[in-house]
Amino acid sequence: MASYDKTIATAASLAASLMLVRSLASELLPSEAREALSAALNSLRSRLTWQHTIVVEEVEGWSYNHVYPAVKAYLATRVIDAGANIDMQCLRVSSANSGPEKLVVSMATGEEMADVYEGTEFRWCLVTREVKADPNGGGGAREVRSYRVSFHKKHKEKALKEYLPFIVATAKAIKQGERSLNIYMNEDTDDWAPMDLQHPSTFSTLAMDQKQKQSIIDDLDRFIKRKDYYRRIGKAWKRGYLLYGPPGTGKSSLIAAIANHLRFDIYDLELTGVESNSDLRRLLVGMTNRSILVVEDIDCTIELMQREEQEEDKEKSKSKSNSKEKKKTEDKVTLSGLLNFVDGLWSTSGEERIVVFTTNYKERLDPALLRPGRMDMHIHMGYCTPEAFRILVNNYHAIEYHAKYPEIEELIKEVTVTPAEVAEVLMRNDDTDVALDDLVELLNTKKKDANEIKIENKQVDEKKDASEIKTESMQVDEKKDCDGTKTESVQAEEKNDDKEVVLKMIHSQKTEAVRIAEANSDQSVCTI
Repeated sequence: MASYDKTIATAASLAASLMLVRSLASELLPSEAREALSAALNSLRSRLTWQHTIVVEEVEGWSYNHVYPAVKAYLATRVIDAGANIDMQCLRVSSANSGPEKLVVSMATGEEMADVYEGTEFRWCLVTREVKADPNGGGGAREVRSYRVSFHKKHKEKALKEYLPFIVATAKAIKQGERSLNIYMNEDTDDWAPMDLQHPSTFSTLAMDQKQKQSIIDDLDRFIKRKDYYRRIGKAWKRGYLLYGPPGTGKSSLIAAIANHLRFDIYDLELTGVESNSDLRRLLVGMTNRSILVVEDIDCTIELMQREEQEEDKEKSKSKSNSKEKKKTEDKVTLSGLLNFVDGLWSTSGEERIVVFTTNYKERLDPALLRPGRMDMHIHMGYCTPEAFRILVNNYHAIEYHAKYPEIEELIKEVTVTPAEVAEVLMRNDDTDVALDDLVELLNTKKKDANEIKIENKQVDEKKDASEIKTESMQVDEKKDCDGTKTESVQAEEKNDDKEVVLKMIHSQKTEAVRIAEANSDQSVCTI
């Protein structure tokens, strides 16, 4: 212990001596000698101390230092760690941009806190200093704040190349998570109109089977981490999803859940408001990165011209003398124009984009829209399942189980009911028992209707079968009658033939008798 104190005292004495030498040198030595001596003293001081410090000023000259707010946002998440910063005696509290209900706790001036990154300790301090006003310029004195982080000098490279970039990336993610989302609509032919997106749908509240839900989440998470991968394979950094299924199965809610999960803005493209491919191109190029392009009900939103129709119209336009009609024909919104943005040359106009098409009838879509590279993942949004039903009840009534669950789940397996229909019934009453009774009534009604339709269809089929059997029987009878008539005719012909044979035989016998009689007559004459 004594040797340690002696070492510290010696180092302090040496540092004081160096400062005295430096002060004297600044007065006695020329500038070139002073610079050389200062460099030597700084080198000697860095070798004597183990600590390095990085200063992050709030401003650099008259420019704002963007690293400063990143450090502030990051440390705000670490300052509440009581285990690491239990010695902090003073904290600073402020409200975020989203409102006074959200408080941000940060360091106060002069306080220190510790942060450990991959086993290395970094100590932070907030320092404030006053900068005097420029006597030749206007304005008064101003306060300049800065964060200082100290660490062992052997971790200098780690601090600069790993720790600080980690802080900046973390702060970016925090800012991205806290910012409000927007939904854009194409108000004019080539302009977007934004408004706040406050849709509360998340994957935890989405009425969907967990296995299907998790596969979508995994695909999204994998996509946003693959910037270098897409660049390496030479493809645009985008992903396409086709949502198809009956109305009321949650397609719009899934889009909102994706936006909230990724913190992406939504661009809701109404194709009926776009007059030409050039307007479509201007709209799509005007989208920001980290966004979702949505075209709902693409099968009926607009009649996209098929490629064969486009060629026919081009031939027709060549024969038209009216230049306006020709331009109108050539400049329609076409399937090729849309596909050129989805995976053509214009698909590289932005990065980190999601493209979502929805339809109630997948079979109506052109196969060119469905192939991989355009719609990479096809997601079927089906009718309500027992698992989706439990999620809905938990959303609207905050319960995990009820005595009516088995009965309801058996009915859901027997009938087709959409999540929207189930949700509507659950919202009608705050009393869980009443709401579930109403749902049982709805499902039983659907079951009864389904059975009646089934019976009607069966009767129609039986009537159809009976009609077919009757028709076949009549055809058989007609055929039989026809065959009978034909047989009688043949028999009559045969009878007539027999009669002719008999007559011929009689005639032949009669002729023979006459001949014999004549011969006998001749013989009698000769005898006489």
